[in-house]
Amino acid sequence: MTTFAIDTLRMSKRLADAGFSLAQAEAVTALVSEASDPTARELVTRKDLQIELAPLRSDIGLLKWMVGANTALVIGVLLKLFTA
Repeated sequence: MTTFAIDTLRMSKRLADAGFSLAQAEAVTALVSEASDPTARELVTRKDLQIELAPLRSDIGLLKWMVGANTALVIGVLLKLFTA
């Protein structure tokens, strides 16, 4: 994705010099800035990731315990079969 920087202050001043009121110039500049970077609203913070991944981490811990218990059980059964 190509990104580019917009000098919002310069843009706002040029619009004001062209006849826009200061409020209009700032509104147009804000809209252009938002439209040029649509992914800015979709960015995820580290805290968001931690919140979403917490249940997965606990599930993985449970799965590790279950795999370990099953492995120990299978080894126990195999030992019992081959030693008897």
